Amino acid sequence: MSNTRLPLGAPLPDWTRRPSPQHVTIDGRTCRIEPLNIERHGEDLVAAFRVTDESSWAYLFSGPFANDADLLNWITDCANSTDLVFSAIIDRKTNRAAGMCAYMRPDPANGVIEIGNIHYSDALKRTPATTEAMFLLMRHVFEDLGYRRYEWKCNSFNAPSRRTALRLGFRFEGIFRNHMVVKGHNRDTAWFSMLNSEWPALRGAYEKWLAPENFNQAGEQRVSLSDLIAAAR
Repeated sequence: MSNTRLPLGAPLPDWTRRPSPQHVTIDGRTCRIEPLNIERHGEDLVAAFRVTDESSWAYLFSGPFANDADLLNWITDCANSTDLVFSAIIDRKTNRAAGMCAYMRPDPANGVIEIGNIHYSDALKRTPATTEAMFLLMRHVFEDLGYRRYEWKCNSFNAPSRRTALRLGFRFEGIFRNHMVVKGHNRDTAWFSMLNSEWPALRGAYEKWLAPENFNQAGEQRVSLSDLIAAAR
């Protein structure tokens, strides 16, 4: 009998099951994360999404919607979901909900979770609040819940989402072919991930980017997040 030991991966003798994600409120400087609530956020989100470019729904699982009532019904279903943990993103400039997202497919036994169903209104896009919202949610996953792996997935044709994942510090892992059927079309899915071992360096990069001194009086960044993440690595 051979005594050769086969590689099994790094031992994790102290690993224990992690908590399931719950609805949380997290305050940031430019935004606030709140549990999605139809009474509190429904009207704001309908108003925000009503004037948002219809193409922003192309790669989402739902939408666009024919009218405000259908949109509100969808937001209500999201708020009542028992499978996904939806959050509203509050723009602190207006104190109104301007976007939403969800923790998806939590795997507490292995410490894995995905961020998805991200939908920003046009008013929120390309603002520091979107980046801070993602930072607050990933910090909660790694530091409060103690997860090991944070995932980002998108349609392989969704070039803006793929660029965003890389900008935020996720690493590209490959394409899952014929992964899903969405709105009657095949979806090949691009997979990205971030690990807890990478988080300390990434957190430092985020904190430098989000600092008020990184923005001039016009609100323009002095140093890009991508550059700070590259330097941290």
